[in-house]
Amino acid sequence: MRILLDRVSKGVLGGASMWSRRTRIMVLGAVVTLGLLATLLVQAPVPTRTVDELMSDPDPHIGEEVAVRGEVLDGSIDNNTMMFTLEGESFTLQIRYADASVSNGLGDNRTVYAEGVLLYEDDAYVLDATTIKTSCPSKYEEEAQSE
Repeated sequence: MRILLDRVSKGVLGGASMWSRRTRIMVLGAVVTLGLLATLLVQAPVPTRTVDELMSDPDPHIGEEVAVRGEVLDGSIDNNTMMFTLEGESFTLQIRYADASVSNGLGDNRTVYAEGVLLYEDDAYVLDATTIKTSCPSKYEEEAQSE
Protein backbone atom coordinates (compact mmCIF):
# COMPACT_ATOMS: atom_id res chain seq x y z
CA MET A 1 0.00 0.00 0.00
CA ARG A 2 2.81 2.40 0.85
CA ILE A 3 4.39 1.87 -2.61
CA LEU A 4 1.08 2.71 -4.29
CA LEU A 5 0.75 5.94 -2.28
CA ASP A 6 4.33 6.94 -3.13
CA ARG A 7 3.66 6.42 -6.85
CA VAL A 8 0.45 8.46 -6.73
CA SER A 9 2.14 11.33 -4.87
CA LYS A 10 5.02 11.34 -7.38
CA GLY A 11 2.60 11.31 -10.34
CA VAL A 12 3.72 7.97 -11.74
CA LEU A 13 0.21 6.66 -12.36
CA GLY A 14 -1.48 7.73 -15.63
CA GLY A 15 -4.25 9.94 -14.26
CA ALA A 16 -2.04 11.98 -11.97
CA SER A 17 0.73 12.55 -14.52
CA MET A 18 -1.73 13.52 -17.30
CA TRP A 19 -3.40 16.14 -15.09
CA SER A 20 -0.09 17.70 -14.06
CA ARG A 21 1.12 17.79 -17.68
CA ARG A 22 -2.11 19.46 -18.85
CA THR A 23 -1.89 21.93 -16.01
CA ARG A 24 1.69 22.78 -16.89
CA ILE A 25 0.80 23.29 -20.56
CA MET A 26 -2.16 25.51 -19.69
CA VAL A 27 -0.09 27.59 -17.27
CA LEU A 28 2.71 27.94 -19.82
CA GLY A 29 0.22 28.98 -22.50
CA ALA A 30 -1.32 31.56 -20.18
CA VAL A 31 2.12 32.99 -19.30
CA VAL A 32 3.13 33.25 -22.96
CA THR A 33 -0.19 34.91 -23.85
CA LEU A 34 0.11 37.41 -21.00
CA GLY A 35 3.70 38.15 -22.02
CA LEU A 36 2.68 38.90 -25.60
CA LEU A 37 -0.19 41.13 -24.47
CA ALA A 38 2.10 43.00 -22.09
CA THR A 39 4.61 43.57 -24.90
CA LEU A 40 1.89 45.04 -27.11
CA LEU A 41 0.60 47.29 -24.35
CA VAL A 42 4.04 48.50 -23.22
CA GLN A 43 5.29 49.17 -26.75
CA ALA A 44 2.08 50.52 -28.25
CA PRO A 45 2.94 52.71 -31.21
CA VAL A 46 2.57 56.45 -30.85
CA PRO A 47 -0.28 57.74 -33.04
CA THR A 48 1.04 59.59 -36.08
CA ARG A 49 -0.11 63.17 -36.60
CA THR A 50 0.43 65.57 -39.45
CA VAL A 51 2.46 68.71 -38.82
CA ASP A 52 -0.75 70.76 -38.93
CA GLU A 53 -2.55 68.50 -36.42
CA LEU A 54 0.35 68.67 -33.96
CA MET A 55 1.13 72.35 -34.33
CA SER A 56 -2.49 73.52 -34.07
CA ASP A 57 -2.20 72.77 -30.31
CA PRO A 58 1.37 71.69 -29.44
CA ASP A 59 1.51 72.69 -25.75
CA PRO A 60 -0.11 69.52 -24.32
CA HIS A 61 2.53 67.42 -26.12
CA ILE A 62 5.66 69.22 -24.85
CA GLY A 63 8.01 66.68 -23.27
CA GLU A 64 6.06 63.76 -24.70
CA GLU A 65 6.93 61.20 -27.36
CA VAL A 66 5.18 62.18 -30.60
CA ALA A 67 5.15 60.92 -34.17
CA VAL A 68 4.63 63.37 -36.99
CA ARG A 69 4.65 63.24 -40.77
CA GLY A 70 5.10 66.00 -43.29
CA GLU A 71 7.22 67.14 -46.17
CA VAL A 72 10.81 68.36 -45.87
CA LEU A 73 10.90 72.08 -46.67
CA ASP A 74 13.02 72.71 -49.76
CA GLY A 75 16.55 73.81 -48.76
CA SER A 76 16.00 73.37 -45.01
CA ILE A 77 18.32 70.41 -44.36
CA ASP A 78 21.37 71.63 -42.40
CA ASN A 79 23.91 68.86 -41.79
CA ASN A 80 25.99 71.12 -39.52
CA THR A 81 23.22 71.65 -36.97
CA MET A 82 21.58 68.30 -37.84
CA MET A 83 18.20 69.99 -38.30
CA PHE A 84 15.58 70.40 -41.00
CA THR A 85 12.10 71.83 -41.29
CA LEU A 86 9.03 69.67 -41.74
CA GLU A 87 6.06 71.45 -43.29
CA GLY A 88 2.36 70.91 -43.46
CA GLU A 89 -0.33 72.98 -45.16
CA SER A 90 -0.31 75.79 -42.58
CA PHE A 91 2.47 75.07 -40.05
CA THR A 92 6.13 74.08 -39.92
CA LEU A 93 8.14 72.18 -37.30
CA GLN A 94 11.89 72.05 -36.73
CA ILE A 95 13.29 68.52 -36.54
CA ARG A 96 16.62 67.81 -34.81
CA TYR A 97 18.05 64.52 -36.01
CA ALA A 98 21.45 64.47 -34.24
CA ASP A 99 20.63 61.29 -32.27
CA ALA A 100 18.16 59.78 -34.74
CA SER A 101 18.40 56.71 -36.88
CA VAL A 102 17.74 58.07 -40.36
CA SER A 103 16.67 55.90 -43.27
CA ASN A 104 18.17 56.48 -46.69
CA GLY A 105 16.81 59.17 -48.93
CA LEU A 106 16.41 62.18 -46.63
CA GLY A 107 16.08 65.04 -49.07
CA ASP A 108 14.14 68.13 -50.01
CA ASN A 109 10.41 67.76 -50.71
CA ARG A 110 10.36 64.17 -49.40
CA THR A 111 7.56 62.93 -47.19
CA VAL A 112 9.06 62.07 -43.80
CA TYR A 113 7.91 60.29 -40.65
CA ALA A 114 9.70 61.55 -37.53
CA GLU A 115 9.35 60.21 -34.01
CA GLY A 116 10.79 61.81 -30.89
CA VAL A 117 10.20 64.19 -28.00
CA LEU A 118 8.58 67.57 -28.63
CA LEU A 119 10.49 70.43 -26.97
CA TYR A 120 10.03 74.18 -26.70
CA GLU A 121 13.41 75.90 -27.08
CA ASP A 122 14.25 79.54 -27.83
CA ASP A 123 10.63 80.47 -28.57
CA ALA A 124 10.26 77.63 -31.09
CA TYR A 125 8.98 74.07 -31.08
CA VAL A 126 11.58 71.43 -31.90
CA LEU A 127 11.12 67.70 -32.29
CA ASP A 128 14.21 65.93 -30.91
CA ALA A 129 13.92 62.91 -33.19
CA THR A 130 14.96 59.36 -32.40
CA THR A 131 13.66 57.86 -35.65
CA ILE A 132 13.28 59.34 -39.12
CA LYS A 133 11.84 57.35 -42.00
CA THR A 134 11.50 58.62 -45.54
CA SER A 135 9.03 57.55 -48.18
CA CYS A 136 10.23 55.63 -51.20
CA PRO A 137 10.49 57.63 -54.39
CA SER A 138 7.71 56.88 -56.78
CA LYS A 139 8.51 55.33 -60.14
CA TYR A 140 6.15 57.92 -61.65
CA GLU A 141 8.29 60.79 -60.28
CA GLU A 142 11.33 59.35 -62.08
CA GLU A 143 9.39 59.08 -65.36
CA ALA A 144 8.17 62.65 -65.08
CA GLN A 145 11.71 63.96 -64.49
CA SER A 146 13.16 62.06 -67.47
CA GLU A 147 10.58 63.38 -69.95
